[in-house]
Amino acid sequence: MVIRKFAAIDIGSNAIRLLINNVIEQKDRPTLFKKSELVRVPVRLGEDAFLRGAISDISLKRLIKTMQSFDLLMQVYGVEKYMACATSALRDAKNGREIIERIQQESNIKIEIIDGKREAEIITSTDLKDVIKTDRLYLYVDVGGGSTEFTIFDKGAPVLSRSFEIGTVRILNNLVTETVWDDIKSWIISHIGQDRQLEIIGSGGNINKLHKMSGRKIGQPLSYIWLNAQYHFLNSMDYEDRIAELGLNQDRADVIIPATKIFLNAAKWSRAKKIHVPKIGLADGMIKTLYYQEA
Repeated sequence: MVIRKFAAIDIGSNAIRLLINNVIEQKDRPTLFKKSELVRVPVRLGEDAFLRGAISDISLKRLIKTMQSFDLLMQVYGVEKYMACATSALRDAKNGREIIERIQQESNIKIEIIDGKREAEIITSTDLKDVIKTDRLYLYVDVGGGSTEFTIFDKGAPVLSRSFEIGTVRILNNLVTETVWDDIKSWIISHIGQDRQLEIIGSGGNINKLHKMSGRKIGQPLSYIWLNAQYHFLNSMDYEDRIAELGLNQDRADVIIPATKIFLNAAKWSRAKKIHVPKIGLADGMIKTLYYQEA
């Protein structure tokens, strides 16, 4: 048995994550990927990028300190390879390229800014065999702060993906028009058809939190009915009460409502009654991508 350590850094619009995985190689057995550590830092880059068009000096300082700490953690854990990807916020920021150059100088972390298509490709490289059945149609929905990736799975394989500029931070700041919602609705309806039963696979920190709040066991899907009731319940509470009474983090208590709205609309337009929550996403896909690139 050989145990190797790989890491993924996901620089999103609402938060930054470091995922460290143990990759267990055994002779004549499938390679196993086990989460060793997950660190999440609430640096909301999206508000800078989407409202002001550039990352501010204050956010840059926090970002550099975060990357420096991630570099140290990877050294302590003995990570042999890492992959760092920035998504919607740094894609949109006019100083995005300058930011990643500065980070590399200050922290030695090399970052790749990926577009929506590449983001969807990485996400769908995750291991979904325990969720996806080959006789069903699925819509994979990954909700981020700045963008949402939709992927249709048929016969167990991804057949079509689309990234839309809609996310929790954009919605909170009133940056999403009805036209975007209409485009998503049209895309889903035109590619799903009317005669196929479909289920949703949800990805992202908000749907993971909703699943935990539901009290359901791992592997047990959420229902559309429960999600709709939970949306109205959360929407009826003040921001402060969501923190004090529900125990939500400050940077989760606001974005969880627009995230729920995206999932609800996706389910309504696709006529899905179940939302599976395997708790895997971009960072997991980055680990798999990194590992199999060298295989």
